[in-house]
Amino acid sequence: MTLTAPVTRKRSALTKGQLPGYAPYVVLAVALVLGAAILALIGFNVLSWGVVSAILFTVGLVSWSGAVEGARKAKDKLATCLVVGAFLVALLPLVSVIWTVLVNGIPGIITPGFLGTSMNGITGTLDNKSVDEGTRVLGGVYHALLGTVQITLLATVISVPVGLLTAIYLVEYGNDRPLARAITFFVDVMTGIPSIVAGLFAAAFFFALVGPGTKTGAVAAVALSVLMIPVVVRSSEEMLKIVPNELREASYALGVRKWRTILKVVIPTAISGIASGVTLAIARVIGETAPILVTAGFATSINNNVFGGWMASLPTFIYTQILNPTSPSNPGPSDQRAWGAALVLIILVMLLNLAARLIARIFAPKAGR
Repeated sequence: MTLTAPVTRKRSALTKGQLPGYAPYVVLAVALVLGAAILALIGFNVLSWGVVSAILFTVGLVSWSGAVEGARKAKDKLATCLVVGAFLVALLPLVSVIWTVLVNGIPGIITPGFLGTSMNGITGTLDNKSVDEGTRVLGGVYHALLGTVQITLLATVISVPVGLLTAIYLVEYGNDRPLARAITFFVDVMTGIPSIVAGLFAAAFFFALVGPGTKTGAVAAVALSVLMIPVVVRSSEEMLKIVPNELREASYALGVRKWRTILKVVIPTAISGIASGVTLAIARVIGETAPILVTAGFATSINNNVFGGWMASLPTFIYTQILNPTSPSNPGPSDQRAWGAALVLIILVMLLNLAARLIARIFAPKAGR
């Protein structure tokens, strides 16, 4: 009978001197417990707990890595922790805003009639009654939602042709001419114009054109178009620049005129980027408050005519509900309506950003064509 000596497994040279895979989780658990224990002595706070735990986690993981893996990998772990920490710090405001709006906005948005009624006839007496009797808050954002859609749609109708044609000139006809350089310079300047200045420009323009006291949705649309045009120009210009010159030259070789080449070859190739850029431009201006407040005012009833009368929008609705509550003695109902409108506005912006991604994917040039 032959006895076989037990085989002793030796650790591979590739895994020797490495932290086990569970090391970060162990360090994180210890850091969370120690952080909670430290803050229990001086006063617990969730934000402080997160900061202290992050510092303890970084120190613990880097120290363990230095003892087991050496200084080189410890420095790598430190850099990784710093990068992840910077990402979390940058993400924190966004998560905080979304969470705050969700918590405060859901009670308003689920109130019956909130999305289907306006503020016409809603007085402080009704708000006081809802607070005293515990009944549902009356009034909604339908008029503001409708005004936002109408004003933004008209601004898009104004901005897209102007911005797209300007981008076509800069890419296809400009050829670094003085006029093209001047247009590029002024587009860059317009990109940084404060929104209130755009509103004042539109108000002054229509004041000189039709006289004082002109506040309509159309004036607000002109103000928003001043903010949209540079975004549309820049996004369309970049998309047109990446269209391969070989496509243009192949069209010219077939005897196709330049304008038809642009219409049938260049624009269809860049349409996905152009469409997504336009959608992002809409998302950029849909939440503007100052220019609409200056040019369209605010209203409590539904106005379907963008060319006549004051018109409400979601941003101005939020502003007026917070600044001038319907019932100053009981601002709770106004706050609820304002938070509900803020949630609706954020949902619209998120849907527009998702639509931009979807448009870019749908209209992207297919491989093999």
